[in-house]
Amino acid sequence: MSNAPNPTSQQFVALVLAADRTGKDPITQYTGSTCKAFAPVDGIPMIIRVLDTLMACEQISAIILCGPPESLHVHCPELKQRIVSGQVSWLPNLDSPSRSTESGLSQVPSNTPVLLTTADHALLTPNIVQNFLKKSLASESDATVGAIDQRIVAAAFPNSKRTVIRLRDGGFCGCNLFTFKPSGRPIVKFWRKAEDLRKRPWRLIAQVLGLKTVLSYLFGSLTLHQALAAVSEKSGVTIQAIMQDDPRAGVDVDKVEDLALAESILKADS
Repeated sequence: MSNAPNPTSQQFVALVLAADRTGKDPITQYTGSTCKAFAPVDGIPMIIRVLDTLMACEQISAIILCGPPESLHVHCPELKQRIVSGQVSWLPNLDSPSRSTESGLSQVPSNTPVLLTTADHALLTPNIVQNFLKKSLASESDATVGAIDQRIVAAAFPNSKRTVIRLRDGGFCGCNLFTFKPSGRPIVKFWRKAEDLRKRPWRLIAQVLGLKTVLSYLFGSLTLHQALAAVSEKSGVTIQAIMQDDPRAGVDVDKVEDLALAESILKADS
């Protein structure tokens, strides 16, 4: 019997992005919370729901929270206690998701894989996370992204409006789940370049996707695999989609309607 370590049992550091980027966030305005991450979802701040899920996962060895600003922590005593006790490490958020991610990655040993998610993923469960991490480790890619067939989400939550990327092989929703193996970290610099070019669309197309890929998308011939392959080629980092089958993976809380949906799901599950 081999005594070689099982690669699917390797532990991750979880990095959670929790920045408020606008004073007019609809969830903050609706709930009266001091920031979106503190908005209650069925009575529990959504950031606490995410942290509880991650802490319940054996594959997660540590949690780093990037944002919200330290001045706001007093408004969420449970979060403040977790930071003070060392259960969660806190970093200030920077001016964009990619820069916040870079800052978080700089705190993680270079040989440790990282899970990236967001504070508004209120329906995240340990089962979703652990399945995603297991499949990500088993893949031969440098980085992974969670995705779900929009038909699964629509069948479970027919009145929910999700952002759908429509490709030749179907419509897909993101799941706010990403992993970076040590060899996958350079993708964050590529992501930062994309953010910096977002107001210069033609340069963004040329440098991030390439004109051929964009034309394939416009003419309806681009598949999910081809799209990720194009980004992999441009970035030098191989990326694989990890398909999810739990519809809750495709629901984050961006709108008031999302909040109502999340609360109805949680009440039905309890």
